[in-house]
Order: sequence, then C-alpha cells, then structure tokens
Amino acid sequence: MSVQGSLPLFLQISELLIRDIASGRLIDGEKLPPEREMAAQLGIAVGTLRQALKALTAKGLLDRVQGSGNYVRALHDPASVYAMFRLELAEGGGLPTAQVLSVARCIKDPALPPFGESAEGHRIRRLRFLSGRVAAVEEIWLDGSYAEAIAVGDLSESLYLYYRERLSLWIARAEDRVGQAACPDWAPPEFPHAAGSPLPLITRVSWDQDGKRAESSWTWYDPQIARYVARIK
Repeated sequence: MSVQGSLPLFLQISELLIRDIASGRLIDGEKLPPEREMAAQLGIAVGTLRQALKALTAKGLLDRVQGSGNYVRALHDPASVYAMFRLELAEGGGLPTAQVLSVARCIKDPALPPFGESAEGHRIRRLRFLSGRVAAVEEIWLDGSYAEAIAVGDLSESLYLYYRERLSLWIARAEDRVGQAACPDWAPPEFPHAAGSPLPLITRVSWDQDGKRAESSWTWYDPQIARYVARIK
C-alpha cells in the first residue's frame, strides 16, 4: 500500500496552518516565527514555506508586514481543501493525509443511507492520518453514475478535490451523524483496534451541486488520537 496523489508540499503546509488557525492553535494577531526558523521546525525549504505563506495571504489568513513579519488573521470560514473534514488531533489541528487501501465498483451496501441513482457505487477504503498519526479508517461510496471506473492512482489526498477536477462534481453540503459501531474486519494492521471493537462512527451523506445525494460514507476513528469537531459561528 502506498500514498497516492499527494498534494504539493507547499499546499500541505498551508492546509496544516489553516487547520491550526481554525482550531485556535494559532490565534488572531499572532506573529509567526521568522521564516528560516519556521522552515527548520517544519523540515522544509524556505522557498516551500514562502509558497505556503503566499497561499495563506491570498486566502486572507495572513498579513505579511515588510520588515516586521507574518501575522495571523483568523477567519470563521477559511477556504480549505479539507473544509468538510471534521477530525482533528485531540490537541487540535493536524494535517489530513490518506492511504488508499482499495477501490472497487460493486453493488451498494444496503446498510448505507440511500443515495444516488445507480444500484452500484465506487467503494473507496482508506486509512486516514493526522500529521502522520493513524487516526481513522473510512469507507466512502460514490454513486456509480458519476464515473464508469476509478483507479487507485487517480485519487488525490482530498476526494472532494478529485471529484471537482476529474468528475466535475462539487460536494455542496454534507450531513454527519456521530454514533458508535464495531471496527470493520478490513481495517489494516496499522490501525490499532481489533475487528469488532467499539469505536466512534461518523455516518455522512453528501449532496452535489445539483442537490442530489452523491455519496455516503462511514468513518471509524481512534478516540485516543482524534476528535470530531464542528465549529459554530
């Protein structure tokens, strides 16, 4: 198994900082460390960091003051690739990444909430990480009408980004319900919970830009590592 379609490093860093701002780990008006110091802390080149900071400035999340430094501007709804990803590290924030375990087109699981027009769906199973720490396993079902086939190598870190760029599908809204269920028997050894053990479960239904139910998913997460977070204005 390998990570496929990773986002560019500068974008990963900008997304990490966006989530740190949203979680309150970086507060409004806070001055970031000097760029060389910050790049060393993150283990990246200064040029890569500057690309990430430029992206944050374009989103209105950073004031870059010549001769003074970079200052955080906290917004309620920062534009993010992971705007609908609600898991964070227990201490807040964390960069989401994913490892695709399998992709298959098959008859929809009848236990799923109803969605889509096709009897078949694309079942995508992934292992999810937050800043490199194993946090969850997820099973996403995209209605079969949106694509004839999906290959593992086609997928990017953000499925919603892949949907937009490759399928012209926008996820406009989603509804989550949080409960509890048994850890699935397909979870890989890296996920430190035995099959059948009780875990928090997020059941999601997502709607496309035309108001149709496009997708359903289940996410089982490790409560020792991650928290489900929904912020209200």
